[in-house]
This record gives sequence, structure tokens and C-alpha cells, in this order.
Amino acid sequence: MADVVEDQKFSLKEVLDTFQSCLTDNKEILIDQYVAGWRGLVRFMNSLGTIFSFISKDAVGKIQIMANHRKGGHGEQYETVQSMVKYELAHGLVDLTKRADHPESGCRTTLRLHRALRWLELFLERLRTSGEDGKTSAMCAEAYNESLAHHHSWIIRKASLMAFCALPGRATFFEVMNVGTPDQVVTMLGEALPLIAEVYQITEELYAKNNLLDLP
Repeated sequence: MADVVEDQKFSLKEVLDTFQSCLTDNKEILIDQYVAGWRGLVRFMNSLGTIFSFISKDAVGKIQIMANHRKGGHGEQYETVQSMVKYELAHGLVDLTKRADHPESGCRTTLRLHRALRWLELFLERLRTSGEDGKTSAMCAEAYNESLAHHHSWIIRKASLMAFCALPGRATFFEVMNVGTPDQVVTMLGEALPLIAEVYQITEELYAKNNLLDLP
């Protein structure tokens, strides 16, 4: 697994393929593929300039932490999100009430990516179903308010919503996806988003079951 997010064009098809291979037959989430999918999503955000930098930079840091876990001496315990949760909880590697001792635990790191994934899923679904003249700033703000905003301070929320006002139009987003015509983009989003949603829901249920959704 590479240690950096490559500076290359975003490919929606690549992200679709990655999330398609993310789940095992028994619905466990493979961390290598999950991180690879996030690398693609970071390229998507970076393709739009600095507007999403406050999220993409944080995601890059989280991707690196997970790469380090996979390369570490207990890398086999981080093969899937499920095995990671079981291992870290069993060995006291998760801070349930504070973050002083294990600020880079896999559980905490994945939770941050998990929350951001929900925002991107909601935003991309709005892009998919909107009309040509749909306001991307409003779509993004609505998706943010339904997801990440609940976990950000007032200052970050205010700065984020102001940044969204500078978003380009729907046509620019579709062009960045490097798929083809708008109809082709809509079709591929229709294939990709259910896969992302399934990965999100499996993670959500796993974290809820283990009381990990509010890790500090």
C-alpha cells in the first residue's frame, strides 16, 4: 500500500471498482480496499481545488495512519475493519472517554473517515438526482449539515459553509469524474453509491454494536 495519495486524475470507475472489492463474501470490510477507495475520493476533492482541503487534508492524515497500522507488527489484525475492532478492544487500544493514550487507534481513525464518507455519499447522491441547474453549494451544505457538521466546532462549520459557496456548477463536478456524458455519470453514480452506502452501513452497525460511534 502506497504511503501517499497519488497526484493523478480522479476516476469514478476506479472508486466504483474499489468499493465493489471492499466487501468479503461474509460482508467484512477489507481495510486495504477501503483506504484505496478513500485515496480516490481524496483525488476527487483535490480535483476541485482548495475548497475541500479542510476535509481532504485530514483524510490524507487518516489514510496514512491506517497504512502504518497495516505495515506494523500487528498488520494482520488490521486486515478488516471487523478484525481491527476486535483486536483493539481486546487489547485496550481504544480510548473510550479520552484520546490521550491512543489518539491514532485504528477504531478512532476509521470513525473519522466513516463520518466523512457519509457526507460524500449524501452529496454525490444529491448531484446524481439534481437537475442541470441545481445549486451544488446548497447540495453540499445540506449533506454537510446532515453528517459532518454534528462533529465539528462552530468555527469549522461556519468556515465550511462559506467555502461551499464557491463550489463550481454540476457540469464541472461531472467533468472531474472522467466518465463521459452527464447521463453516463448519473448511471455510474447510481452503481457506485449503493456500494458506498453498504460499506457505510456495515461500519455504522459494527461501531454501534461496540459503542464506538462517539469516540473522542
